[in-house]
Amino acid sequence: MKVTELIEKMRLSVETQGSDREITGCYIGDLMSLALSDIFEGNIWVTVQTNINAVAVASHKEASCILLPKGLKPDKEARERAESENMYILSSDKTAYELCVIIDKMI
Repeated sequence: MKVTELIEKMRLSVETQGSDREITGCYIGDLMSLALSDIFEGNIWVTVQTNINAVAVASHKEASCILLPKGLKPDKEARERAESENMYILSSDKTAYELCVIIDKMI
């Protein structure tokens, strides 16, 4: 499944546009050091981190996108960095747990 398919099927809000990458799995977590070691290429990263550092980690690990739960929005610096890195940042009103359960059934 590609990121654009996920957006459509889950009706996610698009905060920044990015590359339509293939989704290989899902990682949920908010601690940057763990994300650096545990995110695999193509993973969706579900996190409450809304800052520029999250975009740097996601880009470095070649995540497919960042998905923010509970209606969170990225800050200005994160938006700018995501656009320059061609990284999707998505948002949903659902909790992180709800998002991961849905994603697990889809991919």
